[in-house]
This record gives sequence, structure tokens and C-alpha cells, in this order.
Amino acid sequence: MPQQHEMFAQSKLSLTVPSGSKEPRLWVRRLVIWEAPGGEKLRDVWLRPGLNIIWSPDGLEDRQLPGSTRSIGHGSGKTLFCRLIRYCLGEQRFADEVQRERIAIAFPNGIVGAEVILDGVCWAILRPLGLRRRHVAVPDGNLDEIAAGDGTATSIDPLIDAIEQSILTPSAASLARLQPGQKAWPIALTWLTRDQECRFDDVLDWRSPASGSDAPLPASGREVGPRREALRAFMMAITEAEQETRREEEKTRVALTEAERTLAHLDWDIGRRMKRLVGQLDLPGDTFPDMPLLQDVFKRASGERLSAAASLPRGDVAELAEARRLLHEAREEFLRDDEERVRIETQLPLASQVLTLLNSEVPGLSFAVGNAGSQVCPICEVPIDRILATQCGLSHKLHDEAQCRARLEAARQAVTDQQAAIGELTDRLKKLQPVLALVRQRLERAEHRVRSIETVNDTRSSSWRAATRLQEDVDRFAELLGEREDVKKSLRRLEVKLTAERDRLAAFRDKQAVTFARISEKFAGIIRHLLAEEAKGTVVLTGTGLDISVDLDGDRRTAAIESLKVLAFDLACLCLSAEGATRVPAFLIHDSPREADLSLIIYDELFSLVRELEQATETPSFQYIVTTTTPPPEGFQEKPWLIESLRGAPASERLMRRDL
Repeated sequence: MPQQHEMFAQSKLSLTVPSGSKEPRLWVRRLVIWEAPGGEKLRDVWLRPGLNIIWSPDGLEDRQLPGSTRSIGHGSGKTLFCRLIRYCLGEQRFADEVQRERIAIAFPNGIVGAEVILDGVCWAILRPLGLRRRHVAVPDGNLDEIAAGDGTATSIDPLIDAIEQSILTPSAASLARLQPGQKAWPIALTWLTRDQECRFDDVLDWRSPASGSDAPLPASGREVGPRREALRAFMMAITEAEQETRREEEKTRVALTEAERTLAHLDWDIGRRMKRLVGQLDLPGDTFPDMPLLQDVFKRASGERLSAAASLPRGDVAELAEARRLLHEAREEFLRDDEERVRIETQLPLASQVLTLLNSEVPGLSFAVGNAGSQVCPICEVPIDRILATQCGLSHKLHDEAQCRARLEAARQAVTDQQAAIGELTDRLKKLQPVLALVRQRLERAEHRVRSIETVNDTRSSSWRAATRLQEDVDRFAELLGEREDVKKSLRRLEVKLTAERDRLAAFRDKQAVTFARISEKFAGIIRHLLAEEAKGTVVLTGTGLDISVDLDGDRRTAAIESLKVLAFDLACLCLSAEGATRVPAFLIHDSPREADLSLIIYDELFSLVRELEQATETPSFQYIVTTTTPPPEGFQEKPWLIESLRGAPASERLMRRDL
């Protein structure tokens, strides 16, 4: 099969629109900025089908004029103009956060409106710039009346839904593999109005994080694959059958990756268990047979361990129960005798103290008895017989000798009784010592007997458990080997399935070669117009993306050529859209493409190329809006192509006529 560049290398760039087409299916006729509803119009810009130039002179042209001021073309509002159009076509943001805040402060009630022509119907679009939250999208509406009034808000969704139904068709979202409920037009809009910040570096660079556009996936983000699929869906270069095959290919690839991960884990687990089993089974040598012989060795060795554990003696259950009963009785007896010992040993010190106290009272009582026979006056300490001689009138109370003797005898008897009690406690303690020794011996024998029987049982039980656990490990090892074999079989099936699905995808790509041949035909014609007649350009769909090349005395891949590829590709797709061969409108905005390192000669040819495309049909079948700081070529610095001139200074010449 001839290659695309061979088939269309000599074809001339042409544009054949569907019969009956009088204007682009979607184009912006007017953009208006109001300071407030019903207030002053800051800008009222009328656009046209075909080429629309927004020029911001850099001041070189006016430098020789009297009274001219030095100014630069940057900061005049070109990018904001493009983003306001995007905003009126359904984008969520019209500037980054800083610029939105400044505009809201300067114009708290500011609004922007647009007249969007969709299949011949004029839609009046109104969106807020400041604090208002009124969004309106009405077919056959009067923009000025809606802007001056305070009617019901509709949101921007009616316009988006109408574009989806009439141009993109409901199948676009499915073919682009968008999320459920996600609309395709916001994604297509990011391609047709790519950010200036992307610098025209790559065909699939649509939105830059620096722009603050808050674009949804897959229009933004690092993954270019989803954008490539969306672009193919918009270019009618993909079918539902291919997308279904791609979904199956992704599922198979994910399943294959998971199977490889599972196989790696099984290999690791099997190796770990094998080393552990070799150590537990005490297998000799450093080398072992391969599977399944090693598995048989493990089963045989673990079976021998289990048989050995089963042959160990088992303690008699009845004997163990009797031993535990005797142990319990011995322990109870020992505790009773030991409690008695503790009680006696506690009582003896107290009894000795009582005896000491009783003995201390006897001398005093004995003295009192001796004193009772020869009494002394307790008051004047004069013997009673002297008292009688001297006739003392106070000493008349005498001790009772009988009572004193009775108290002395009682004290002596208490001492004797206490000594007897102490002797009895001492005798009981002496008799208890050998009894305790015998009970302790009986207790120790009972404990030893119970331990012996339990040790026999524990030894057999632990050996049995170890052997059983080893047997379970061997069985689990065998299960893992079986699982690994199953995973290997599944892996081989998935590899075969993945290869088949990739072959089908390659076949689908071959079927789409005709579509990309048409893109390549337009692309090659644009490259020849912009560079040289002998230049060649091709667009080829590969398994990894789009391969876009420019050949002029060899493959050219400079920064300027890379930017030129993006411009030429966009224009080629614009031509196909004008011919009705895509799912997107023939609408395109290029914001300052000269800043993408294009040479001035190529830049000038860009304008003449678009003019030729515009004049190729009775009426322009597309709308191409381009902003520039570099002066357009001679003949393009006037109407109908020059739509608006903006300047960076003074502030009144800027888009918003205000220094923000």
C-alpha cells in the first residue's frame, strides 16, 4: 500500500464545501462588553466568516507621527479578547484568578455578550464579568435587549447542548471516551481555541496550567493519550468498534499487569516457604531436586514426622484425673496445717508478752501483803502504833491484809495459767512440724506425679501440633505451586489475547488511514504554501500517537518548524471541518501565533493562505480569528480582514478601556 505522502505529495490544496452551504455552521458574529447592564458599551466588535484579524500595533508605525507616544503591543487585551469569545462559547473562566478579580473590581456589574450563529440561528449569549451571576443563552434573541433587561437566567447549557446535538452529535462523547455525563463540546473548544501559553509546542497541547482556564480532563493534564483519542473522535478517525476493542485491550493489559504482579508474589512466597520447609524438615545437602520431585520429598518427610508424633506415649486420662484429685487433697491438707502453724506462731509472742506483764505485777502485790501486817499511815507515813501513841486525828484508814493476799494469789495463779498456755502452744507447734513435713512431702509427690503425666501429654501434643502444622505448610506449598501454574496459564492466555487485541487495533488504524490521508493531504498543501513547493508534510497515526513531519531537504524538527506543524495541522483540520468531514465546526482561534518563533515570511504567508481558503468558495465556509502584534502583511491592515485594533497605551486604547 503506498504511503500517505506518496499518494498526495503532488495534490493541490483545495476546499470543497457541501452543496447549499452559505456560511460556517458555527461562527461568532459579534462580541460586546458593557460596563453595566444597559450602560456604556466598552467594546462592540463585529466579526465575519473567514479571516478576522485583531491587531495590536507595537508603536513602530506611529513613532514618526507628531505627538505620538511610545507604546508596546503587549498588554492591550488580545488574549482577553480570545478568552471572552471562549467564555461566550461555553468555557467556565474568562481569565486567571488575578485578572478576574481586577476586572470584577473595575466593573462589578460588567457583562459580556456575543451573537453566535449556529446553523443559521442567532443565539444571544450573555455572561457576567463582575459580581453578577446571570448567564443567558437564548436562540433568536436580541442581544441588546437581553443585556439591558433583567430577564430569567438560563445558564450557558442550552448553547452547549445545541452544539452537541447539531454538530458534535451524541456519539462524540462516547467515542472520545469521556466520563459519564461529561459533554464533548467543552473538550473540542479547548482544541479549537488553544491557549497562547502553550506556545504552539505540540498538536495535543491545548490548555496550559498557567492560563488558569480550569479546563476539564482530558483537555488538560499530563496524559496526552486521552486527548489523542478525543481528537480522533472529533476527526471521525475512530469507531465505536475500535473504542470497544481499546477498552478490552486496556482491561486485558490491566489484568496482565495484575497477573504478573500475582506471579511475582507467588514466586517470592514459594521461595520463602521452600527455604523454611527445608530447615524444618532437616533435609540434608545443599542441592535439591526440581519440582515436582521436591514436593514429593516434602510430603514424604512431613508424613514421617506426623507418624513419629502419633507413636509417642499418651498419658492415661483416668490416671491424670486421680493424680490431680490427690494433689488437690494434699494441697488442702497442707494449707490447713500451715494455717494452724501460722496461727500458733502468731499467738506465742502475744502470750509471752502477757506472761511478762503478769510477772511484773507479783512483786508489788507481795510488798502490799508484807505491808499489811505493819501498816504505815498513808498520809503522814507514821507507823500505826506511833499514831496511837501520838493520837493522830487523821490516820484512820488501814489496808485489808486478806484482800492483799487474795490479789497476790490470783496474780500468781494467772502467771501459772499463762505459763501453761504457752507450754501448750509450744507443744502443739512441736507436734505440728513433723506433720507439716509429711504433708509437704505428700504434696510434692502429688505435684511431681501430675507434672510427669502432663509432660508426657504435652510432649506428644506439641509434637503432634508441630507435625500437623508442618503437614499444613507442605499442603499450602503444594497449593501455591498449583496457583502459580494457574496464573502462568492465565498469563499466557492474556498475552495471546492482548496480542490479538493490539493486532485488531492496528487493523483499525489501517482502516483509518484514509481519514488521516485526507488530513495529510490538507496538511501537505498548507506546508507547501507556507514553505516551498518542494516541501512535503505528512500526518500519520501510529500506535503511540500522531507522527507529524515536515520534509524540506530533509526532516525538519526545529522549534519554529514544530510550531508550524501545529498551525498547519489546525488549519488542515479547519479545512476538513469546512468540508463537513469532522465532528467539530469550522471555527479556529490562534492567539499570537507569531510568538511561536515563526519567521516573518512564513507568518505573512499564513494570512495569504487563509485568504485563499476564504476565496475558494462563494462565501467563507469557516471562521478563523487570529491576534497579532506583528503588523499583518500589506492589504490585510484594513477591512474586511482587520476587525479591531488595540493598543497597550494609552489605557483608553486597551480592550477594556481601563488600566486594570
